[in-house]
Order: sequence, then structure tokens, then C-alpha cells
Amino acid sequence: MTDHVQTAREGAVLTIRLNRPDKKNALTRDMYGAMGNALRAAAGDDAVRVILLAGGADFTAGNDIADFAAAGERKPGDPGAAFEFLEALVATTKPVVAAVRGNAVGIGTTLLLHCDVVVASTSARLMMPFTKLALVPEAGSSFLLPLRVGPAPANWWLLSGAAFSGAEAAEAGLATRAVEDGAVEATAAEMAAALAALPPGSVQESKRLIKAPHAEALRAVMTAERVSFGERLRSEEAQAAFAGFLKRKG
Repeated sequence: MTDHVQTAREGAVLTIRLNRPDKKNALTRDMYGAMGNALRAAAGDDAVRVILLAGGADFTAGNDIADFAAAGERKPGDPGAAFEFLEALVATTKPVVAAVRGNAVGIGTTLLLHCDVVVASTSARLMMPFTKLALVPEAGSSFLLPLRVGPAPANWWLLSGAAFSGAEAAEAGLATRAVEDGAVEATAAEMAAALAALPPGSVQESKRLIKAPHAEALRAVMTAERVSFGERLRSEEAQAAFAGFLKRKG
């Protein structure tokens, strides 16, 4: 594990925690790699029945833009660590619970579509600013988000990149439950423990059945998004947007 991604198992619940608070848990390729490795290891460990994803004061501010901008130099067809992490998240048979506080930007929001339980702070700030960075949706969000919350809010959130609260996420159906900020982690841990106490074979087969109707379509959409995302990432528009973002932050 990188120091910015920590894992700990309590009983049958494995917690994967982002630990880069000075950067609001902005994600680097190394962090994606560590999270993907943790998910794959958990998939083969019978002692792990549930996976809990958490951050801290912030879930994640999304991609580290400086690190991400350099990805535009990769050769075409390279899926990148972010997509490999997403593939591991989609593939896991274990139920995944997310504890969301503070900022959940970009993939910090779209990855929630692949979690089975999402506990969000009512004051959490979620957003998918892909168009603001001259990019396109990822993680199958162009397909899954309209299914989850309906086309009207999905269209607005994806096209405009507008922020919305954890309370709004729960009202729309993106989050399972919205609670006060101080109760997020305890509530998520309680719900993870409740799932871990159930017969694991039954839980995993139920998860498979829930996801099965859309599995083939999701794979096709994620492949198409990955191609389009890679093209956009290498575009002049995206490089200009990254440069502008880094200049403002500098």
C-alpha cells in the first residue's frame, strides 16, 4: 500500500481508507493502483465479507490534476490506473459500503454507482465536473446515473458539472442514507457489520443477481467511455483546461 491508501480489517469488514488529507484525498495513479490491489486481494480472501471505502474530512477531491494531466502523454489505448481500479470495483463480488464526507468530486461521485450502500453526510459536496475539464463521464456514469436518479438530474449533473449535497444525493437515490457529518463513519460501519453478519454466499449471489440485468450493457458503456475519455484527455481543450486549473491553484 502507498501511505496515501491504508487498509485495516475489523472482523469480516475490510476498510480501504484514503489518507492524503493535505490534498483533500486527491487521487494519483499510485493511489488508484493501491486501491485496485486492495480490492483484488479482498476478492480472494474469504475472511473479508464486506469492503468499506472511506476518506476522512473529505472523501476525495477527485483526480490530482497535475498527475492526471501527465496521463495525456500516455500512448493511446492505455487504460490507465483509474480505469483499472474501476474494473476491480465493478468485478468485486463482495458488498461495498462507502462513507462520504466533505468533497466527493468526479470519480469520487461516479464510483458510488458501483457501491452497494452509500452513507453520505447531509453537507457533503458531490460533483462530476467532467465538462469543465473538457472531458466526458466515466465509470459507466453516462448509463448508470440516469438509471439511478432519473434522466433530468443526471443530465444536469453530468452536463453542467454542478455540485449537489449529500442530502440531495439521498433524496435522488444516489446515496442510501444521509446523516449528520459526525455520524457518517459510525453509520457506515454499522451497516457494513450488518451485511458481514449475514451468510456470505447468499449476500454475494444476491449482489450478482441485482447487477446481472445491466452487466453486459455496463461493460459496453465503460469501454466506450474509456475510449472517448482517452481521446478527450489528449485533446487541446483538456490540456488547456488542466493548465488553467493548475494556474488558478498555483
